[in-house]
Amino acid sequence: MCGIWALFGSDECLSVQCLSAMKIAHRGPDAFRFENVNGFTNCCFGFHRLAVVDQLYGMQPIRVKKFPYLWLCYNGEIYNFKQLQKQFGFEYQTLVDGEVILHLYNRGGIEQTASMLDGVFAFILLDTANRKVFLGRDTYGVRPLFKVLTDDGFLGVCSEAKGLINLKHSTSLFPKVEPFLPGHYEVLDLKPSGKVASVELVKFHSYKDEPLHAACDTVETLPSGLDLETVKSNIRILFENAVRKRLMAHRRIGCLLSGGLDSSLVAAVLLKLMKEININYPLQTFAIGMENSPDLLAARKVAAHIGSEHHEVIFNSEEGIQAIEEVIFSLETYDITTVRASVGMYLVSKYIRKKTDSVVIFSGEGSDELTQGYIYFHKAPSPEEAAEESERLLKELYLFDVLRADRTTAAHGLELRVPFLDHRFTSYYLSLPAELRIPKNGIEKYLLRQSFEDSNLLPKEILWRPKEAFSDGIASMKKSWFSILQDYIDQQVDDLLLEKAAEKYPFNPPKTKESYYYRQIFEKHYPGRSSWLPHYWMPRWVKATDPSARTLKHYKSATQE
Repeated sequence: MCGIWALFGSDECLSVQCLSAMKIAHRGPDAFRFENVNGFTNCCFGFHRLAVVDQLYGMQPIRVKKFPYLWLCYNGEIYNFKQLQKQFGFEYQTLVDGEVILHLYNRGGIEQTASMLDGVFAFILLDTANRKVFLGRDTYGVRPLFKVLTDDGFLGVCSEAKGLINLKHSTSLFPKVEPFLPGHYEVLDLKPSGKVASVELVKFHSYKDEPLHAACDTVETLPSGLDLETVKSNIRILFENAVRKRLMAHRRIGCLLSGGLDSSLVAAVLLKLMKEININYPLQTFAIGMENSPDLLAARKVAAHIGSEHHEVIFNSEEGIQAIEEVIFSLETYDITTVRASVGMYLVSKYIRKKTDSVVIFSGEGSDELTQGYIYFHKAPSPEEAAEESERLLKELYLFDVLRADRTTAAHGLELRVPFLDHRFTSYYLSLPAELRIPKNGIEKYLLRQSFEDSNLLPKEILWRPKEAFSDGIASMKKSWFSILQDYIDQQVDDLLLEKAAEKYPFNPPKTKESYYYRQIFEKHYPGRSSWLPHYWMPRWVKATDPSARTLKHYKSATQE
């Protein structure tokens, strides 16, 4: 996990512009480099490093003797770099996994490069010999990337939008900063002036298709039958493989553990595999909540069962409320459920950074979208519509849960790993018949739970624990985080302000005091940038005015029992 930043065709002095690069320093606390491009005095790269692999030669932009005309800045992890080396006979100069991008590009061009990468990534690749700039981002947008491109060809690229919004440019007072689309690469021509022109934006991978790199995966072809035992076995094999390949690290591995199904499965499989490859330190697991919250109690049970070194982070309502502004600044969004759920993740990440030496953090993101884990899936009119909704949620992950997971951990210099969003695992799961994937017997994620039923990885009550709204899971038994927020914000936002909300904020107008409060903070830091969020996250098939699961009839939280 790092912070990448680059400018092409800057009219302004680069030493002034590079102050913007410091806005993402949290993403790479170990080192910083600012480098001009030979022959292009108005082009440069900025890089903040979190050293996870190759402590010696891991600085960027990466340049190797074999390809002196290539410059690479990337943020991510390429899990199959050794398999690709073996398959194509690449000779690496460093131990950095991302070096494979240079070799793939030299061998087969940008299309093959992007398609063959098994991992999470955002990259800027410069080819000065052919005068091209390439941008690329992984299938689900697990690693963030933003860009600004003006009419006269000034290009700025950064891991977070905050590194671009204050750039100076002669022809544009308010350049449009936008997220780079996941699963795409872009080709741009580099002119002698250092300015660029976009040539094409190409979608290189759709999450439903088996990825091109599956051909050189460590798991060979799976049995193709659709009988339940074969399906369950394939799910277990692919999920275990997804966790195994993510063990690649020279820094200590930890795991977030809420005690829900997803993070518990990740933690249990992770610990099992760490033992198998003789990692000689205990797995640290981290749970956050208010005193005696359901998540804390469930996570304690899981940690005892799997034998992890467990840490509990307890926060009170005041600490949660105080963190909201920092959280919105980190997130760069005002989406209601994203902000709500980010407070706990932000505070637990802060604890991990300050009190432990775990840096590579596993988490359960992506499972709810993939395996239909949200409560409202019980209301789906048909299995086909449920499948379509699952795909829509996966497509928009980069705006919501994946954004939350990246920014809250990156704010504290941690690197997140999300095995549920493994390309092969997700493409297999989505290839299964729609009726196999829907909730059954009133229980969401039924197929996933069933697949691990006989594995003894988790206690039965955790494997079959129903979904908690995150804001309830971390809440105390006396009062939910949801209720605490509502009570506090009710005092902060006047009724009259809410009545006039649509006049003040015509795009995505706030409908509740809570959404108004978040929007106010967002506009303070990112005025006029509301289009970064195309729409609020809301459940479907129900008349919802609030995104929380607790507002749905099917939902019953442990704090309400």
